[in-house]
Amino acid sequence: MSLEVSIREGESQDSLLRRFQRMVQVSGVMREVKAHRHFMSKGEASRLKAKKSARRRQKQVTRN
Repeated sequence: MSLEVSIREGESQDSLLRRFQRMVQVSGVMREVKAHRHFMSKGEASRLKAKKSARRRQKQVTRN
């Protein structure tokens, strides 16, 4: 997955950098990198997924 941003006519370096950073956030590249930073076994991943799910359900219950 390669992100590419080309400079537009009359665009400053700052706006180019902001546009690139926004593309990185929207595409989820950093989230993917952080997720693969350390090895995680399938069991550990499923436990984490269940824990996040329970937390999300608990948030929904408290909001309603």
